[in-house]
Amino acid sequence: MKPISVAIIGCGRISDLHALGYQSLDRARICAVYDIDGKRARSQAKAWKVNKVYSSYDELLSDREIDLVELLVPHHLHADMTVQACRAGKHVSVQKPMALNVAEADRMIEAADTAGIVLRVYENFVFYPPYVRAKQMIEAGEIGEPQMIRIHVNSGTNETGWQVPESSWAWRFDEEVSGGGELVFDHGYHLFSLARYLMGEVKRVCAWIDRSPDASGYTIDAPATIMFQFKSSLRYGMMDFAHTPKMRINSLYYTDDDRLEVIGERGILFVNRCTAKTVDLPPVMMFRDGNTTTIPMERVEWHDSFIDCTRHLIDVLRNGGQPVLDGPTARRVLQFSLAAHISAERGGEVCPNDVV
Repeated sequence: MKPISVAIIGCGRISDLHALGYQSLDRARICAVYDIDGKRARSQAKAWKVNKVYSSYDELLSDREIDLVELLVPHHLHADMTVQACRAGKHVSVQKPMALNVAEADRMIEAADTAGIVLRVYENFVFYPPYVRAKQMIEAGEIGEPQMIRIHVNSGTNETGWQVPESSWAWRFDEEVSGGGELVFDHGYHLFSLARYLMGEVKRVCAWIDRSPDASGYTIDAPATIMFQFKSSLRYGMMDFAHTPKMRINSLYYTDDDRLEVIGERGILFVNRCTAKTVDLPPVMMFRDGNTTTIPMERVEWHDSFIDCTRHLIDVLRNGGQPVLDGPTARRVLQFSLAAHISAERGGEVCPNDVV
């Protein structure tokens, strides 16, 4: 079977992590790139040893060699570019958040179904090895029946991580382009997805989302608190977001620190590391029977989640099956996220299933 030929559309900073999953992989290869910034596209093509650099998306989609497109573009482009790729017969891996609204998500799902191709939303957090281990332990009954999940996020500054120019991220603060705020809507999609992955479908949501000034001149959608009840009996959750630009955070990547705990009837799981390393604790710990133990982990870097997420889709395309966060599943995560935003805006509880 010939390798799956992949085109990466959007050659910004995050594309380096997407490329990792294809390196030293004989089942798939990057064969083409496109970016509205031709210089940036050529630079990445050279780094990835790719010969085809396209000057337009239409031209790229006409290339019969391409089997799969990775869409690493601003959120407002997800729906139209996905539909266009589906009609061209290309499988699609699109960045989170899936779309700006449910109507766009429905168009994307319909286009994929009509074309008979695979659509998945690229959600690497559910492939982050410590989170995968936590899910395995929950399902094995290590902490008993889970009752509560708590997810903590705060932003900060660092001198070791990515330095991304303002021209590359300013669009995230334009809600007509991004769909919502940088922390809760954009980064938060990872966490809505993660909560569902670990605890199941959500029944109702209640949220408070404030705005904080940032030194860059923008405002950030934080502090924020989001509470939710799962459909499974006696399961609840909370997320809290804080904007702490004066806090120095140790990260190789972005300065968003994510920490998680799941409380069960017999014990507690802690995941103390993801995009950043702040608290000086092992990446995964469990408290049970009066003792706290370290759970051994061989792979704990954030980029490991990108490698596993990418290779999962290649396995699906070659062997069949459904990808994690296929179109309908990603739609439900989007409804969860939008329910929180509607609750914060209007007050009161919102059921994700009612968001259309």
